[in-house]
Amino acid sequence: MTREILVYPNPILRKQSKDVEVFDEKLHQLLDDMNDTMMEFGGVGLAAVQIGVLLNVLIINLPVEDLDNPDNKDGVQLKENLIEAINPKIVFKDGEQVFNEGCLSIPGVHEEIKRAYDVTVSYFDRYGQKHTIQADDFLAVAWQHEMEHLSGHVFIENLSFLKRKKFEKEWKKRLKSKKN
Repeated sequence: MTREILVYPNPILRKQSKDVEVFDEKLHQLLDDMNDTMMEFGGVGLAAVQIGVLLNVLIINLPVEDLDNPDNKDGVQLKENLIEAINPKIVFKDGEQVFNEGCLSIPGVHEEIKRAYDVTVSYFDRYGQKHTIQADDFLAVAWQHEMEHLSGHVFIENLSFLKRKKFEKEWKKRLKSKKN
């Protein structure tokens, strides 16, 4: 089931998520709903807090080359590439990269954000099995971006003071024009 995505500056997006303690059908339904929502809105990642659920749960599914349709420059997201992460923790970071990021909770905004190039993350899957993954490049960015959500942050907080002020001014203007 597709759920509503909270849009910045919704105060729930600023709240710290809590660890999952029970791996049950309710969690499985949340993960399924998150995937439906992410796919519906064209995202590559989604944290539970973005749909108003304050649990340390995130999903990531990066697009890969669409072999059936080479003209599709956006690629395709395959179900078997879906990462479902519960209670994730970054255990290692290295290097640096700048990536042009966007966010389903801040639609239409893309900014250059500095992140670690390489990360190692430990997490649990929907069944409570522990995993460790090493990620670099775009996948490392996705992990870091989604994990920021779990701690009550959004990617624009990584902007310089001046860029952040400019964003806030433009965002308020945009929200105001949508209300009229």
